[in-house]
Amino acid sequence: MAKVSLVYISLSGNTASFIKRLTVFLQERHEGLEVEQINIKDLVKEGQDFFAMDNPFVAFLPTYLEGGNGVDNGDVEILTTPVGDFIAYGDNASKCFGVVGSGNRNFNNQYCLTAKQYSQRFGFPVLADFEMRGMLGDIKKVAGIIADLYELDS
Repeated sequence: MAKVSLVYISLSGNTASFIKRLTVFLQERHEGLEVEQINIKDLVKEGQDFFAMDNPFVAFLPTYLEGGNGVDNGDVEILTTPVGDFIAYGDNASKCFGVVGSGNRNFNNQYCLTAKQYSQRFGFPVLADFEMRGMLGDIKKVAGIIADLYELDS
């Protein structure tokens, strides 16, 4: 049985909604697929230690920033830093296929900026992006990327 691992943080519920819908979509198309959902917010809230991933994973990262415009006068990541800490833990960064960013297009240059920064920091690609909770087209696009990465049969 194939196993897909999705590491994410959801603060407003948008990313959790996307992960839930993505999981259903993947499991409907790939019989017997196990989807592991790791919500970093829950780990931190419950005081659990980070752990080494035993399976390659895709990270999902919303953008929460303060200060600056993200281009010429900087920015400060807020609320989502535990995802970076989890990826940096042990050898996890080498097991990350890449990151899917989310955000609000109204923030212009800061749209999905945290995902772009993680891509540079860890050396993996930004695989895709979606706005807010994402639409069905976003689910299909990300599911296709995941199917290719994990070499899932259709």
